[in-house]
Amino acid sequence: MTKVRVKNDEPFEKALRRFKKKCNKEGLMQRLKETKHYEKPSERRRRKLAKSLSRAILEQ
Repeated sequence: MTKVRVKNDEPFEKALRRFKKKCNKEGLMQRLKETKHYEKPSERRRRKLAKSLSRAILEQ
């Protein structure tokens, strides 16, 4: 479970931003999106291939 402690003089918005960053770093939102609906294996391969190709193009 992801936890963020709010400091005494810290605004709630800043703590919420830290919580969102922590969730993204742990991949929590990505896992929720993946389990939200069934994705066929062929669609998963196509999505991963497109992601790797775009990453390779950006590196060049």
